[in-house]
Amino acid sequence: MLFITSIIASVLTVIFVRLSFAVIGLRRKNKVGLGSGGHEELERAIRAQGNFAEYVPFGIMLIACLEINGAPWWLVAVPGITLIAGRLIHAKGINMPPPDFSQRVLGMKFTFNTLIALVVLNLAWTLYKLVA
Repeated sequence: MLFITSIIASVLTVIFVRLSFAVIGLRRKNKVGLGSGGHEELERAIRAQGNFAEYVPFGIMLIACLEINGAPWWLVAVPGITLIAGRLIHAKGINMPPPDFSQRVLGMKFTFNTLIALVVLNLAWTLYKLVA
């Protein structure tokens, strides 16, 4: 059973839906059907949503692999929590007008470090289970 992955994936999906609604709202407000129509706020919202959609599936897959392979609950939950934190920080940062990219960069650091840690954890846990 993927109890922890289910919770993490659900929280991430709620965030994605919120980002999607933000894009829809700005499209309606600015009467833009496709693209950003040159509206910077809409462009940022589109990229926040797109960036989220680009990175989160890899995290969820790797978290699920850990849980399926019997990793301890905390080894599954901690990266899930850091992935959620990173994606929230990034979304907030990308939606802030430039030039302050500090939150966006921090969010990406959380995200990349979490994904890299998940790769290492999956490889290490799988090798451990193979030789144990």
